[in-house]
Amino acid sequence: MSDVLTDLDTDVPAQTGTVPVLELVNLSVSYADLHRKHRRVVHDVSLQIAPGEVLALVGESGSGKSTTAQAVIGLLAGNGRVEGGSIRLNGTDIAGWSQKRLESIRGAKIALIPQDPTSSLNPVLTVGAQVEEVLRLHTKLPKPARRQRVLDLLSRVGIPEPERRARQYAHELSGGMKQRVLIAAAIALEPQLIIADEATSALDVTVQRRILDLIDDLRADTGTAVLFVTHDLGVAADRADRVVVLNGGRIQEQGPTDRVLTNPSTDYTRQLLADAPSNSPIFSRSAPKPGRVITVEVANLVQEFDTGRNQPRFRAVDDVSFQVPQGSTHAIVGESGSGKTTTARALAGFQRPTSGSISISGHELSGLDAKSLRQFRKHVQLVYQNPFTSLDPRQTIARIIEEPLLNFGPVSRQERLKAVRDLVHRVQLPESLLAKHPRELSGGQRQRVAIARALVLNPEVLILDEAVSALDVTVQAQILTLLEGLQRELDLTYVFITHDLAVVRQIADTVSVMSGGRQVEAGTVSDVFDTPQHHYTRELIEAIPGNRKAK
Repeated sequence: MSDVLTDLDTDVPAQTGTVPVLELVNLSVSYADLHRKHRRVVHDVSLQIAPGEVLALVGESGSGKSTTAQAVIGLLAGNGRVEGGSIRLNGTDIAGWSQKRLESIRGAKIALIPQDPTSSLNPVLTVGAQVEEVLRLHTKLPKPARRQRVLDLLSRVGIPEPERRARQYAHELSGGMKQRVLIAAAIALEPQLIIADEATSALDVTVQRRILDLIDDLRADTGTAVLFVTHDLGVAADRADRVVVLNGGRIQEQGPTDRVLTNPSTDYTRQLLADAPSNSPIFSRSAPKPGRVITVEVANLVQEFDTGRNQPRFRAVDDVSFQVPQGSTHAIVGESGSGKTTTARALAGFQRPTSGSISISGHELSGLDAKSLRQFRKHVQLVYQNPFTSLDPRQTIARIIEEPLLNFGPVSRQERLKAVRDLVHRVQLPESLLAKHPRELSGGQRQRVAIARALVLNPEVLILDEAVSALDVTVQAQILTLLEGLQRELDLTYVFITHDLAVVRQIADTVSVMSGGRQVEAGTVSDVFDTPQHHYTRELIEAIPGNRKAK
């Protein structure tokens, strides 16, 4: 690609000798509040990344990881500013550059792979046009050559039928495919540094492994350096040469990955490692106790959807059966598109099965009319993946938690207030949050509110749809501990939808493994994980971050 980059005037020399691709020296960043007072959130961060090296920046939400990465590429929020220190790209300090100058190196010298491909891709442009835009802005390639380069890039990142996919829009692609499109755009000009900001955190384990393998191959082929911003210590263990641990915007420790993750020098790093699902204790799970009442029974479930006039119906769930005894946890795992969430929605009564049966707490869903189905939802509640989008931003926390009570019969204000206060304490939140709004809470606090809202009707069953996948390891560990305690106290039955097999091992009693809408394996978690019978299950287990052999 060097022959098509002659029009670039980036003022940044190419990598030579032993000069780091990226060097931060005492970098400090602050954000302004509504009163324009600046609060420092990154404090004197110093690190280096050599050509072809992978550095993982790890820590909890709010630790300063993403802010540091955004400062490097000049994409801080409008109220953010670099307060001190330097950002050296190939030895050139770019910390004080204008946005116009920074635009000349974005894509050409530094590329960003963001966390959420859905919000990062333009919904009104084809994905091919969006990849081509990078080439149009930074090269003098004629249009036919640019289009051919786009197809080559899409093929390189493993997108099948690149000509057809290039004509499609983001909403027509899976999450994994959308992330590959972003990678294609990021590598179009073979940058010297790729910043991957939680780029695989929302993907299931097999797609995550393919994306990480792809980034690793590109690094090996071109010598590109990689900055992984991640809360997943398994990913750091598998992929990084060195690790930098952040907490409160300050570096706690840094060094070779093996040393930091096997012999940490700070209490904070030790706690991060203890909270990681693969390292967390199993909650004495083996198998449900015999003789317990079956609370959830699914028999030969089939769920089909119309795909258009004169088109065959799409079978999303095909002949799935399982039972969940009272007080136990059943996990449903599989890749995106495997039928997990469709099964969850059928269990919650949001769609009627095409065939088969679902019985929950003695209620056969297919026989319920609209009024009975509404009352049935008192017995089953759903907790979603993203509490920020599932909680009404206009309502206070107190109103959000009490709202289900207003929808099911008359309950006095005094009774509602008591129920809300009891639940806030039960999910370990302070009463002072009741007057606040969701935007004022952390991600972990919002998820606790979502759990409290789900419990206010005293349901017997909670369906948890990726309920901890968006949380960092420390908050995730806290929520899982909370769920385990609530289950023990209230004798709750959980159906846990997840792509995170390390979490399944920690919290579930039994598991169904789904692929292409079919249940390919089922049984106790110990049996399925220790002696998997199906090749797909083995592939899922092998893809769990942290299982990869040392490089």
